[in-house]
Amino acid sequence: MLHSGSKFISGHNDTIAGFLTCADQELADRVRLIAKTTGGMLAPFACWLTIRGLKTLSVRMERQQANALAVARWLQGQPGIEKVFYVGLPEHPGYAVNAAQAKGSGSMISFRTDTAETAHKILNQVKLITFAESLGGTESLITYPLTQTHPDVPEKMRQRLGITDTLLRLSVGLEYVDDIICDLKQALEA
Repeated sequence: MLHSGSKFISGHNDTIAGFLTCADQELADRVRLIAKTTGGMLAPFACWLTIRGLKTLSVRMERQQANALAVARWLQGQPGIEKVFYVGLPEHPGYAVNAAQAKGSGSMISFRTDTAETAHKILNQVKLITFAESLGGTESLITYPLTQTHPDVPEKMRQRLGITDTLLRLSVGLEYVDDIICDLKQALEA
């Protein structure tokens, strides 16, 4: 299994890490040999950063998930917001599966605005939330997938996937939730 350690596990947007695990001892030995002979492994400081993040993972996740749920619920009732995609909302199509398989819903929210202009207004007006491309860190970040994470995806495929000029993605952080909501509110009203 391959897992990113750069996002929630490290949790501070300050290291790039990944983890590979397998149940096959022969494969594990081959991977270990390749890592040792090619240097394809984490440096000691990156390991320390990851361990530091791991120590606070549970408390960060609890707070970020609570914040995300509150922000998602707030977004649902706002003028200019057409649709909110958050697996922690009962109306999300994946809600039941997530509830059966996980202890929480994470802190990633995607939402669709009524127009591209509204999306750009939010991106340009947020003050507490940073317009940046990452997720899972302690601070709230907002991204514009059309130009930041998916610009190389062919347009027909982007349309099919719902990656349009009105889609925003929000990684909710540890800030006081009322401050996050106030920042989004002032950006929408600007």
